[in-house]
Amino acid sequence: MPSDYADLLRGADLRVTRPRLAVLEAVQAQPHADTDTIFGAVRTAQPDVSRQAVYDVLAALTAVGLVRKIQPSGSVARYESRVGDNHHHVVCRSCGSIADVDCAVGEAPCLVPFDPAGDLEGFVVDEAEVVYWGVCPECSLKEISRSQP
Repeated sequence: MPSDYADLLRGADLRVTRPRLAVLEAVQAQPHADTDTIFGAVRTAQPDVSRQAVYDVLAALTAVGLVRKIQPSGSVARYESRVGDNHHHVVCRSCGSIADVDCAVGEAPCLVPFDPAGDLEGFVVDEAEVVYWGVCPECSLKEISRSQP
């Protein structure tokens, strides 16, 4: 897999470096991970990599579209390697877990803004982001067991 990551980096006109490879691997292994989780995974593989280097790599990978940054309301930034499609997310209100939700329509943007006043004239909409909120199955079970005598 690292050679695939190297090819991705080269394809994005980025130099292949050990920190970039380690960050790509960490994001792939742990979808929707926050920066601290990614940093921990990178430090396990590359003990000499600084926190700032991980931040810089995440910014560079996000800028070229190899990684996607999401930040649901009230949450820290999370990163994922699933890019280039038009998927959304569901977030558990209780534990904060995040899961992917495929777009019901399919192509980006999957939603077209309603604009009867013409305020969006001239805008080229290329993405729609939807976040579904609810309670995950594990948290639902915990709530049920707490409510039973």
